[in-house]
Amino acid sequence: MKDKNFTGIPKELQPWEGFTRESHVIKISVDKRRYGKNVTIIEGIDTKAEDIYEIAKSLKKKVASGGTVKDGKTVELQGDHRETVKKYLEEQGFKTEVH
Repeated sequence: MKDKNFTGIPKELQPWEGFTRESHVIKISVDKRRYGKNVTIIEGIDTKAEDIYEIAKSLKKKVASGGTVKDGKTVELQGDHRETVKKYLEEQGFKTEVH
């Protein structure tokens, strides 16, 4: 059976073709909040290609910390977990940048 194309766009022009985890750079930074608490912020995850909620869930388990997804595009983790998050995301095939 032939591969069906429901969009009508030629396969070579489809916008989701050619994007991989290595083509996006994920920025990891730490922000100081009230009462001196640190928050690790992960930005730049492509929400069209990846399930940001599953990534946030696995990161929270990995660092044993609470966290949330803000505005559907940013992951915030309680505490300073830059190195652990960087190592985990690189193991998953993402390109990361620590600020």
